[in-house]
Amino acid sequence: MTPSEPSIPLARLRSIAVDTASSAAALIRASDEHLAIDTKSTATDIVTATDIAAERRIRELIAEAAPGSRVLGEEGGHTIAGVGDHGDIEWIVDPIDGTVNFAYRIPLTAVSVAAAVDGRVVAGAVVDVDRGEVFSAHRSGGATIGDRSARAGTCDELALALIATGFAYDAERRRRHGQTIAELLGVVRDIRGFGSAALHLCWVAVGRVDAYVERDIKPWDYAAGALIAAEAGAVIELPCIENDTLVLAANPSLHAQLRALVT
Repeated sequence: MTPSEPSIPLARLRSIAVDTASSAAALIRASDEHLAIDTKSTATDIVTATDIAAERRIRELIAEAAPGSRVLGEEGGHTIAGVGDHGDIEWIVDPIDGTVNFAYRIPLTAVSVAAAVDGRVVAGAVVDVDRGEVFSAHRSGGATIGDRSARAGTCDELALALIATGFAYDAERRRRHGQTIAELLGVVRDIRGFGSAALHLCWVAVGRVDAYVERDIKPWDYAAGALIAAEAGAVIELPCIENDTLVLAANPSLHAQLRALVT
């Protein structure tokens, strides 16, 4: 199989992503399990029972809709979803993007589900848990918010740009990124940080923020949102050794200006 010819058509992969993310979002809205039950990379990188339950639901639905697919989930790692012939497809899943927000009952969390073929994300959906907004895209198929087309903003002056950001759990990387953001504060309109990489990327896609920059986030954080932003016309840079784990999303007019200040 090639990225252009997955065993499930791209539009169907997008639909599966929307359906599974929406089902998980409904589970999260109904849950009262907000307390942390475990930690991961640091004491502040928490897991709740709801994270685990939401990922379990996503894996079950993928096993029904695309049996034999591989799944990479934030909480459950790599598994095979059921028995079937869709092994060319890998699903990249974040059951709750914004778990700290969820634990504090801050209504800014999302479910992110993306489908990749040969290591390239080809379809995905992000569902805003509390607002019920559904962002989705598939490769060369455009991006939408609900039933409306999504388009990145057109701001072309850094001084007028609203920038979104977030901070890694690693203390040293947080300190370094904080220095970068402090320098940006004197150059841009303002900085916002909402605690969900997936929503930051989707809000670039619909022009609610003009750009987003962060370091050291994981594939499940950005897989679906990055595709959605790209299909909405944003320029996307994803983490690699050469850019020191930078994620940068901005409309074409701002991308080069902003990159020069953060790298």
